[in-house]
Amino acid sequence: MDRVNTPSTAAPDLDALLHQLEDEGQAHDAAQSEHRNKRLNLEAPTARLLQLLLFAGRRRRVLEIGTSNGFSALWIADALRRIPGAQPLVTIERDPARADQARRNLTRARLDAWVDLRIGPATQIVSDLPGPFDAVFFDADRLTAPEQLALLFPKLEPDVLLLADNALSHPQEIAAYLDAVSRLPGFVSTTVPVGKGLHIAHRLHP
Repeated sequence: MDRVNTPSTAAPDLDALLHQLEDEGQAHDAAQSEHRNKRLNLEAPTARLLQLLLFAGRRRRVLEIGTSNGFSALWIADALRRIPGAQPLVTIERDPARADQARRNLTRARLDAWVDLRIGPATQIVSDLPGPFDAVFFDADRLTAPEQLALLFPKLEPDVLLLADNALSHPQEIAAYLDAVSRLPGFVSTTVPVGKGLHIAHRLHP
């Protein structure tokens, strides 16, 4: 995998931590025979693109569904801390052990103040979130993503950005989500062939 550097303004320890987590995640997943035991971190090039989209769109209220050990949350939080008026990332993880790993990594990077980590079933937590959100990143259970999208729809800002990983690596599992997005009025979307495929949708006409 090609290395992708963090922004030049990132702290050196954050850059080192991201590279360490990238290497550890690849080694860990390669040694696991069961899918459920893998960390399934976002590939660094995809994380970099996600971060650039947040910067370019000046996203201020971001929701992530699927924290794992916090690799992508580090990238998102690093962006939010440098966007004027942005609020901490809200991220959801159903596995307490992985959530603990994420907390440790966020604390080590001194980004814990920029992340509101919620533990539990994503659909249940999403239903209770007040919103509004101007960006949502789906990176967990692709099969329940359509239900979560439906619950979130009334809580989305007019110019919301919807992002979903694994658009190319798991086409059958993500098909229902992509179909749900295609039915939303006023949205344009595309899939970028980076990493496992990042699907991007943006509402132009509320």
